Amino acid sequence: MILSCHQVCKSFGDVSILKNASFHIEEREKAAVVGINGAGKSTLLKVIVGELPADSGSVTLAKDKTLGYLAQHQECDSAQTIYDTLLEVKRDVLALEERMRSLERAMKTAGDSELSRLMDAYSSASHEFEQKDGYAWKSEITGILKGLGFSEEEFSKKVSTLSGGQRTRVYLGRLLLSKPDVILLDEPTNHLDIGSIAWLETYLMNYPGSVLIVSHDRYFLDRVVTKVIEIDQGRVTMFSGNYTAYAAKAAMLREARQKEYLNQQAEIRHQEEVIRKLRSFNREKSIRRAESREKMLARMERVEKPAEAASAMRISLEPRLMSGNDVLTVRDLAKSFGSQKLFSEVSFEIKRGERVAVIGDNGTGKTTLLKIINGLLPADEGDVRLGTRVHIGYYDQEQQVLHMEKTLFDELQDAYPDMDNTQVRKVLAAFLFTGDDVFKQVKDLSGGERGRLSLAKLMLSESNFLILDEPTNHLDMVSKEILEDALNSYTGTVLYVSHDRYFINRTATRILELTGNTFVNYIGNYDYYLEKREALTAAFVRQEDAPSPEASAPSDTKADWKAQKEAQARQRKQQAELKKTEEAIAALEARNAEIDEISARPEVCTNMSELLKLTKEKEENEKRLSGLYERWESLAEAESL
Repeated sequence: MILSCHQVCKSFGDVSILKNASFHIEEREKAAVVGINGAGKSTLLKVIVGELPADSGSVTLAKDKTLGYLAQHQECDSAQTIYDTLLEVKRDVLALEERMRSLERAMKTAGDSELSRLMDAYSSASHEFEQKDGYAWKSEITGILKGLGFSEEEFSKKVSTLSGGQRTRVYLGRLLLSKPDVILLDEPTNHLDIGSIAWLETYLMNYPGSVLIVSHDRYFLDRVVTKVIEIDQGRVTMFSGNYTAYAAKAAMLREARQKEYLNQQAEIRHQEEVIRKLRSFNREKSIRRAESREKMLARMERVEKPAEAASAMRISLEPRLMSGNDVLTVRDLAKSFGSQKLFSEVSFEIKRGERVAVIGDNGTGKTTLLKIINGLLPADEGDVRLGTRVHIGYYDQEQQVLHMEKTLFDELQDAYPDMDNTQVRKVLAAFLFTGDDVFKQVKDLSGGERGRLSLAKLMLSESNFLILDEPTNHLDMVSKEILEDALNSYTGTVLYVSHDRYFINRTATRILELTGNTFVNYIGNYDYYLEKREALTAAFVRQEDAPSPEASAPSDTKADWKAQKEAQARQRKQQAELKKTEEAIAALEARNAEIDEISARPEVCTNMSELLKLTKEKEENEKRLSGLYERWESLAEAESL
């Protein structure tokens, strides 16, 4: 056991956050802390590292072990560069290297008696240098920074000029480089793209120390942790296994607690009714029996109402009217900002009922694409067309669709003036805004609360085409699952950008990956994308980092570009042929149905000549259909590869 918490209690005023919290972490163990927003997860980490004092209880770290902590937000006015910030961790290694160089210089001029002493000192320093991986410090720093999404050109940027998310990544890199025995991470994936999250997963899985993580990224937790510590109404429960195993066990426990709570409430109501009845008899014996039951009720240990039963967001997404089958058509779209080209010659279609996820690294243009489709930004080239009866509902991760100076109540009532006060309050209550909360100003809400308010407006819009930019940001796990269920039962069409792989896996029917300034299409969820990614990326995107020396040759660069264009042209041709085949099949099937209807008419079924003619036509259609079915199957299979 490397870290333990025993009977830790923490309150803020009258609100009890942690109630006798006890758990332990073993050496090399990877564990997660989960719970709804406000459950006390970040508070627990701060108590462990000593940033907050516990009201009672104890936190014990094994002797001679070190602790490293990354908070959610980093305040910093450092004038150091990104690279130098990480280099600080290696100061002892650099000092050791300088001592070795100094000893080498001294040995060149030393006499025999002095040389022996210097050689011993050099041998000792060299051994310590090797123990500290001194020969690898440059590659370590570079590898961590690149893994966290920084390019070499950014290494020289001042930390003070970075965004909050970039600073968090820098300090995460510094923490990983320092290699403490126990790492505590508070929402480490919030500012990472999918590639960087995958890198961090692998790093932590292979990390020789222990890790304790607070995260809402369920896919990340599934991959990394083997223990889950749940905080529910201040109480801590430990579960073995990853997030999926925890979720299944916790659901069973919640259901059992809910039944226990409801059964006890029924018993309490029964006893109170019996007591009322006994007292109504107004006899001494009856009153004594009533008092006895009252004492029994007073001694009863009350079961607390389960948190989810008390505070589950309720969202129901349903379009007011159905759109046409062709919802969105994008042709040859291009967008650049100055010299930075985001994407070019992008073409795709979205059909009614599809749920399409757009993924890709930070800065590739995913949000820009959504803004172009929604008419908030102009495209440099290309065309965006909405289908018939398409009405867009837009969810903006920056919540720019909200008015900061308005109250929550006014935000909804001004947007939907036909709703009366009671209706507005009911909708807000469904998204956990009750009582005086409805008169808070939007600017005073947390990120999660603004997210819930945006979802409330989205629900009321009754749109049939939802465009969502990072809809799960700031939502706790329960709210994410509720949103997933709502989208899966939604009969409209959805296009969204997300880094939440668990969310993508549960909701997407198709994935568009923005990579190499173009889109690669995957017909399936995130697991399917992982299975097919390497093959499809190789087919459609030029590999910039290919190790062969010829890759940098101008002629080969041109050839790669040509090959990419040819691959894209083949894909477009294949998609066109697939569509043409589907239309031919539909036409022949419709004609066969028409033949069946005509053949059943009294004037035709008695006309042998006409009947033979129709039968022959249908037989020829069936032969053509047989070939078309095989062709369609072949084209569909090629499209999925």
